[in-house]
Amino acid sequence: MSDLFQQAGLESEAPRPLADRLRPAVLSEVTGQDHLVADDAPLGRMLATGRLNSVILWGPPGTGKTTIARLLSSAVSEMEFVQISAIFSGVADLRKVFDAAKSRRGMGKGTLLFVDEIHRFNRAQQDGFLPHMEDGTIILVGATTENPSFELNAAVLSRAQVLVLKRLEEQALETLLARAEALEGRVLPLTSDARDALKAMADGDGRFLLNLAEELLTLPAEAEPLDSAALAETVQRRAPVYDKGQDGHYNLISALHKSVRGSDPDAALYWLARMLTAGEDPLFLARRLVRMAIEDIGLADPQAVVQANAAKEVYDFLGSPEGELALGQLVVYLATAPKSNAAYVAYKSATRLAKETGSLMPPKHILNAPTKLMKEQGYGSGYEYDHDAEGGVSGQTYFPEEIGERPSFYQPPDRGFERELNKRLAYFAKIRSGRS
Repeated sequence: MSDLFQQAGLESEAPRPLADRLRPAVLSEVTGQDHLVADDAPLGRMLATGRLNSVILWGPPGTGKTTIARLLSSAVSEMEFVQISAIFSGVADLRKVFDAAKSRRGMGKGTLLFVDEIHRFNRAQQDGFLPHMEDGTIILVGATTENPSFELNAAVLSRAQVLVLKRLEEQALETLLARAEALEGRVLPLTSDARDALKAMADGDGRFLLNLAEELLTLPAEAEPLDSAALAETVQRRAPVYDKGQDGHYNLISALHKSVRGSDPDAALYWLARMLTAGEDPLFLARRLVRMAIEDIGLADPQAVVQANAAKEVYDFLGSPEGELALGQLVVYLATAPKSNAAYVAYKSATRLAKETGSLMPPKHILNAPTKLMKEQGYGSGYEYDHDAEGGVSGQTYFPEEIGERPSFYQPPDRGFERELNKRLAYFAKIRSGRS
């Protein structure tokens, strides 16, 4: 049987993917994460002391989370490495793991429990880790691609250090390709431009890059190097790393929003295109753009919300892909419009005061008096009809008497249409001041 495997070019009875064969043997070989694994970095210092603490490894796919967990356990001889996945494990599986860890502890051996996709465990399951972390039965290393602040219990986070892994940069990806070529004893059949394109396809995911490289290394050694176009035909291009229901979704919409707010139409168009390319619902984007028109432009350009609603209607009418042009045009309009959040801030301030003051009555002079009793109570007494006042403004007060000094919620900047509103407010204030 072994002869058959040797004839097939296999070193053992089961073939191992290139990414697995290139898995680092020591922590210093982990690429692209020097901020964590260097001697003066958190994991480097942890190994230097010989004492491991529970950690949560948060980062994109293919950045080395599983590898780091394995290396941590092997660096400390008295630790048993146990790996489970939150996707396939339940309460019964966790109970078995904890019971086995207690038995090892009784024999003087610790357990490093690596939980992949730890965010998939529900809150109750996550709480099950707490007593075993506290008494030292396990050292927990959790791996997640989602923001731990949203997905993990505060109690778990308080007992573990969150370490952020970065997507692999161009230099780290090149290091992986060089290692693959050295292991296989041949150079990837790619032109320089195609090699760069291959790294771009990986989108920071080292495991995916090595899977692509493994596919290319099956091509005949004497074949002509592939250019970028031939590479695209040979391997399937990866869809962008983006989950519409998870953290990447909110990161990109935040980038779009802040680019619009920062008056950068080029960056705003880029993030819009990123989300549309990844399959985002255009109507979700249209709703968010309407919000930007209100929150960040407001009365500095009252046409902004009109344009936003028009773009939504155009998309509804045309659909994709033609309707997406309306969203692109809207993004340019919003990004280049004068910005103001004065009305937004004013509304929040008024809401805060309304909650603080409770059920104060309006001043009686602005209350209607449809009955004789209400007139006797002073309802409507002293009210001045503004249309009859000079300039159309009486200058009366409309706040509850108990509030005292008149609040000033709306304070527009001297930009866009709000320049004109500033003039009007100054005129109104002058009339009120003269009256007082």
